Amino acid sequence: MAIEPDPHLSMVHDVTPSTPEGCEECLLLGSPWVHLRLCLTCGHVGCCDSSPLKHARSHAYAEQHPIVEPLEAGETWRWCYAHEAMA
Repeated sequence: MAIEPDPHLSMVHDVTPSTPEGCEECLLLGSPWVHLRLCLTCGHVGCCDSSPLKHARSHAYAEQHPIVEPLEAGETWRWCYAHEAMA
């Protein structure tokens, strides 16, 4: 049985992080974050689900941009919020 690639991968683009220094919303709010996630559709930087406000997930659902990757050196995985699975 072949594994089908995530259909949302077609939304992935070469992006530049909008706020490489941290989570866009947390920076505005003065809120802490744990890890950063980069939206691979538009370059939004949001905080991960371990962070208090989970801005990466909120962005994924609000903008319908489901694929993110870590904005951490040495990490190369991708996550699809729509399928709750590695992409």
